[in-house]
Amino acid sequence: MYQHFYGLRELPFELTPNPRYLFLTPQHREALSALEYGLSAAKAVTVLIGEAGTGKTTLISAALQSERCGQVSCVYLNNPALTREEFIATLASQFELSPSAATSKAVLLEELGRILRDRRAQGRITALVIDEAQSLSLDLLEEIRLLANTETATEKLLPIVLAGQPELRDRLNDPRLRQLKQRVTIRVEIRQMTVNETAAYMATRIRTAGGDAATLFSREAVLLIHELSGGLPRTVNVICDNALLTGCALGRQPVDRQMILDVARDFDLSKPSTPAHSTPQGSADVENDSDNLETAKLEQDVSARRSRHEPTTRDRLAPVISDSGSLSSSPAPALVAASASVRERPTSVPEEREMFARPSRSGFFSFFRS
Repeated sequence: MYQHFYGLRELPFELTPNPRYLFLTPQHREALSALEYGLSAAKAVTVLIGEAGTGKTTLISAALQSERCGQVSCVYLNNPALTREEFIATLASQFELSPSAATSKAVLLEELGRILRDRRAQGRITALVIDEAQSLSLDLLEEIRLLANTETATEKLLPIVLAGQPELRDRLNDPRLRQLKQRVTIRVEIRQMTVNETAAYMATRIRTAGGDAATLFSREAVLLIHELSGGLPRTVNVICDNALLTGCALGRQPVDRQMILDVARDFDLSKPSTPAHSTPQGSADVENDSDNLETAKLEQDVSARRSRHEPTTRDRLAPVISDSGSLSSSPAPALVAASASVRERPTSVPEEREMFARPSRSGFFSFFRS
């Protein structure tokens, strides 16, 4: 697609949990450490809570692939909206138990207990990780509590990780689930990124993909992306990916504020009603008045563009996109000229990581053009 135009080796804003693109804010680093500890120390129940798109699945994947969890094998469920019978059948299949275990809870518990004890005797830990856990029914949450009781006199045999959206917090506060809540030994929550973390997140992904952040996005575009996304990494990825595609089609770089407004219009995006934690403690450069002015300008621009019924991003891309949805083999001359001028840059950037550690706004945005 557009990676050649921007001098990238690969697309930097894909939605897959690629560990090479892992970016850790302080709170994400704390959550990752908690997950690794809960799994490697075989704690009864570890709970990870965060809004949709904050990176819970990516953190789980990183924890399971870490050196600290090298002896941990995992059964991972990411669609737990099951009946009790379906849940038992799924466990029997994932743990590779006998066909009888899929239809009998008694057989499942007997075979599962034996397998877990044998693996622990070999120094191995088997964990059950359930993503989207806010979708679990009361019946399944009770089954999970009973599974957490699988133990010897000295250790838990089946550590469990429950990851879910804030509704999971409410579920665990239900008096009917007080026994499960008592078994939660580790609990951590992750929030949206601040504006400085959003800028660092974007720059890190771009450099990992072989690009130069300063040539891809202006500072005004980065500020607007943070406003529209509310600091949610998944939404940042969606906006950035579509904005880069727009810039490629128009033969223009870096991506500017107007292109971000185009994407916002196409995806019907506006500033989230619940603001992200956009001002980090100790960063006096990020002023509330500036944020309010930026938000007012954003809402006014989006409203005006909608009222004028201006062309969508898809219309703008029509000259360089084929009917199949891929880029045309005959792009505009300006696209070819601009693409030829882009040079690939190295990916090792310790100086940027040092700058990201400083709280000043200028430090985090120094790799984006004004």
